[in-house]
Amino acid sequence: MTGALLTAFGVLGMVGGGALAAHAYSNSRQDVPNAEAYGPVLWRNESAEKLFPASVGDPPNSQYEVSDKSVAQWRRMGISEDTECSKGLSGETRKTALQLGCKAVVRATYVDLTGEMVATVAIVVLPESATAAQEMGEYLQDQSGEEFPDGAVIPFKVPGTVAAKWKEARRNGMGGVGLGANLPYAIAVTTGAVDGRVSGNLPDEFGEYGADVEDRRPWMNAAEALSKAFHVHITRLER
Repeated sequence: MTGALLTAFGVLGMVGGGALAAHAYSNSRQDVPNAEAYGPVLWRNESAEKLFPASVGDPPNSQYEVSDKSVAQWRRMGISEDTECSKGLSGETRKTALQLGCKAVVRATYVDLTGEMVATVAIVVLPESATAAQEMGEYLQDQSGEEFPDGAVIPFKVPGTVAAKWKEARRNGMGGVGLGANLPYAIAVTTGAVDGRVSGNLPDEFGEYGADVEDRRPWMNAAEALSKAFHVHITRLER
């Protein structure tokens, strides 16, 4: 796993560095008079590495940052250069985002510290309205309660890393949350197994809420937790 992670960070040096210079969301920070004005443009003024920290975790309290290595639960493998809404989201999630006026989708792929679970996190950029981000978040949360939830995010595979084979057919879980107010974004996440194992039917005695649902639960919980961590992270970037 250590060798794979070293390779991953080698690739990241190329993906997260100069290759993103031409993209809108990696522009240098502009001078914006206040947080209310900065929130809507944060996605294209913060660097890609700031939007997607090298490590992400669930801090125990407000004294920690999501990106603090001491709380790390996920390591970044790479950042996508493609920001098209139609290429970052799938199924009904894509349809819903486009109906709400999706402007861009920026994605990064992470692997958990066990090296067994992979996730692609998408920041969905929506119009500056009072409801678009909230509506997108409500849709994602509703889907997480479905027996067969929508895949939500198109996985971003990263060649040369443990996420090299990450693809749509390997998705097992999803989750998401909307921000709103001065932050017109929704966070959508899809998760799966690094080895390609897919969720399926468990024997009835192991499936309290239904075999498929119960087998999918670990991936669903991980996606939800990761989306909430990014909710905190983006909120703090606005300051």
